[in-house]
This record gives sequence, structure tokens and C-alpha cells, in this order.
Amino acid sequence: MKLHPDNLSRLAVGVRCFQYDRTKLKSGIVHLGIGAFMRAHLGPIHDAFIESQTSPAALSERDEGHWTKWGIVGVSLRQTDTRDALTPQEGLYTLGIRDADQDGKPRQVLQVIGCVRQILVAPDSSQAVLDQIAHPDIKIVSLTITEKGYCHTPADGTLHFAHPDIQHDLAHPESPRTAIGFIVYGLAARKRQSGSPLTLMSLDNLPSNGHLLKSLVLAFARKYDSDLAHWIEQRCTFPCSMVDRIVPRTPQADINKIAGALNALDNWPVIAEPFIDWVIEDEFAAGRPDWAAGGARFVKNATPWETLKLRMVNGAHSGIAYLGSVAGWSTVDIAIKQPELRACIEALLRDEVEPTLSSLSGINLASYRDSLLARFANPALAHRTQQIAMDGSQKIPQRWLGTLTDQSNMKGETKLLSLCLAGWLRYLQGYDEAGNRYEISDPLADDLKKKLVVAPALDGDRQSCQARARALCQVETVFGQYGAVLTDDLIELVGHHLYLLNTIGVSKTIRHVLT
Repeated sequence: MKLHPDNLSRLAVGVRCFQYDRTKLKSGIVHLGIGAFMRAHLGPIHDAFIESQTSPAALSERDEGHWTKWGIVGVSLRQTDTRDALTPQEGLYTLGIRDADQDGKPRQVLQVIGCVRQILVAPDSSQAVLDQIAHPDIKIVSLTITEKGYCHTPADGTLHFAHPDIQHDLAHPESPRTAIGFIVYGLAARKRQSGSPLTLMSLDNLPSNGHLLKSLVLAFARKYDSDLAHWIEQRCTFPCSMVDRIVPRTPQADINKIAGALNALDNWPVIAEPFIDWVIEDEFAAGRPDWAAGGARFVKNATPWETLKLRMVNGAHSGIAYLGSVAGWSTVDIAIKQPELRACIEALLRDEVEPTLSSLSGINLASYRDSLLARFANPALAHRTQQIAMDGSQKIPQRWLGTLTDQSNMKGETKLLSLCLAGWLRYLQGYDEAGNRYEISDPLADDLKKKLVVAPALDGDRQSCQARARALCQVETVFGQYGAVLTDDLIELVGHHLYLLNTIGVSKTIRHVLT
């Protein structure tokens, strides 16, 4: 049996399923980048909002139209897989929440999400995507397109006008490739047709993601039409947000397992941990759903929450990913169970990250750290270190370099941040300690490879490790604005750690650095 609206009554006992009449939903949100993270985060929170509005008590207090206008149109900017999998299911998909019981045995709760009405693939339906963004019924355009999807220079946050896709979009308004291009040309049509306001909402792991999105959109719009740029500034809002939930990829084996537990084949389920958090600035140009019903928190300023998440969760994740991948620890839970790595990540958070963070109401950093380490140890997720290691050139500035800058200004400790940087450089050699080779997936992979050729790191050769550290720390697109903290002493320490990683391995290097 296939997952489909007609078959919901035949799902396995215990599967949670939405109770509202989804045939009444009209589109109110366009989401660019409808991948696993969006479907494991925004999807269930949005479903919880709709459920809260469709209870008998809620319907007796307000017009039904309050929730019916908030259906979601998902857009895949590149691949067809999500559309091809979910369109036969009329947008339905399963969320599997996984953790372990007190005995460490994995367990799972399944929930069918119903708020996605339609899925478009941008290369196949450029005009349809532009029409959706322009339509006056659409109140919000949200994004989870990963760091590299913004086509910006991570070191300074400016739009990379030399990017081939940005150049294509400037030359071809009728068929853009990037999220920035679709947004600007969709807003141009919106301005012509109705002039109605719109909220543009980034959910990606970027500092001040709303401000960044606004600056990139305006930079592109000024190149296209200065009057349009002025209209966007006047009529659109770009709230910043922090989203937090660990969402690994869903391999075929898990699709099969979920089908058995669901009593139906879902072509594209998603897996996530129980923890979920969303903090968002309450700046919406045309109304918004009450996502607080699903646990979201609306705040005046999301910056402290963004910094907390980027430096604690994402910063630690990247450290685990690079050191773990080099050591051959394939998943985060396997890696964090290694005593040396756990001690390293705990010390990194306690001694180098936490001193740079502002106090937040209701957040005890020591407790937050403990809960985070427990989340990393979740054996039911099997979150691959190689997945987290992707696109390091786009992630490292906001995950590590801001912390490094603050610690340097405070004359604080940076030895573990230096070790993480050395772990990334060691990872870029393309093989683990056992000699197994892997592909470097990064938009700057070619540039980084050139640096490696210029400064090869030979096992046991201190000078070449130092040369590599110096060469890679001079990659302007990654380290540009952070040059002041990349002192000779720091680069020498990174090179020394790289030498140790190459000669004695990850575990012994961590023990050496910690002691």
C-alpha cells in the first residue's frame, strides 16, 4: 500500500496523523529548498499550528479561513527527487522521530505531515515558481537552501556576482537558477501585479540570516532595477531566525524500515531527533501563522540565539565531523562515544565557545552543553560525519572563526579551535587514517585542491604541514575578514596539530592537546 490521502485510515496503529481537512488548504507559503531539514522542522511545527486551529474550541472562536490560507508550496531548486517521490502521495510524507530508551535500544515514533500542497522543480517550472512568489495569496517565502545556496562570499557576506549562476540569472530573468534570482524576479512581478507586501524568511545556519538574505536580495535587485530595490526595502521584511534539529539523510534501508512500521510505502520519509527549537523575530509584512502552537518562540532579536546555535551545536558538529571522518568514525554517535573526542568537544564548548556567548533568559550553558552531548550520542540517528563535513568552506566562518575572533580579543584559549581547523585541513587531504579515500564535496573544492598542490603535507614532514596551514589560512573567500586573528603563532599551532594528526592520528593528537 502506498502512502496517500485515500489510505490514511489503514495506517498502522500508533502512527500519528493530522486530523484537519487538507483539501481546504490554499497556498500561503512558498518554501525554497524543500529538503529533509525543512520537512523535519517547519513541516511538523506548521502542522501543529493547523491542528491547533482546527480543534472544535478553536473553530468556535474564529473563522475557518484563518488556517485554510496557510498551505505550503515546496520548491526544489535543483533536483527532481522530492517532487517525484511526494507528488504521487499528494505531498504527504512521514516524519520518524528517533531516540533510544534507557537501555540504549533505538525507538521510533511516526507522524504523517499534511501541510505541503504542491511541489515544484525550479528548472522544470521556472515561470510557475515566479508566479507563486508573485501571487497575492502568498504571504511568506521561506528558505532552507544550505549555506552555499546563497551564492555569497562567506568571509564578508557579499553577493558573489562572479558566480556563474548569479551571472546566468542577471542575463536570464525568465529562467533563474538561484534562490536570489527567483526571489528578485518574483518580487518584480509581485510589484507590477499587486504591490502586496511579503515576508522573506531564511531558516539556514547563517549568522543574522535575515539580514544576510536582505542584503543579497537588494544587491541583486539594484543591478536589475533600482526602483524594485527601493520597493523591496519598503514593502518586504526579512526576519532573522534560529532553527535547531538534527536531521540525517534517509537511506534506502530506513525507507524500507519505515514502510514496515507505517504499513505503507512512503517514497521519501525524513528522520529527526526528538529535540526541536525555533526562535524567530516577529517581523512579518503580511501576517503569519501562530507557530508558537508547535513550540516556536517569537522574539524581538534572534541574534543571541543564532550565535548560541551556530557556535555550540554547529561548531561542535563540524569539529566532530572532520576529526571523526579522518579517524574513520562514520557517524556522530560512534565518534562522540570515543573518550578522547568527547573530552575534546566538551572542553571546546566549555572553555572556548561558552565564554564568547551572551546570557540568555532560561538558558544555563552548562546544562545546554550536557544536553547537546546527549543529543550527539543518540544512536538511533546514525548521522554521518561525512554529511556534516560537506561544504566546509561555507560553514567554517560562522561556526568557528567568530568564536576564534572573540577569544583572541579576550586573550582567551584557542588550542581546540586550532585543532578543529587542523582537522579540517587534514580532512582535505582526501583520505582517512586507514588510507580510505573519499571525495571532498565543497563549492571551493578546486581552489582548495590547488592550495594543497602548492603546499603538500607529507607524513612526518613538519615544514610541509606548516606550509599547508599557512596556504589554506590565506584562502580569502574563507578567512578574508578574519585575517587579524590568524597570527603567525596561531597558524604555526594549526600546522603543528596537522603534523600530529598526520603522524600519530586523531586519538593520540587529542590526548596530547588536552594534556
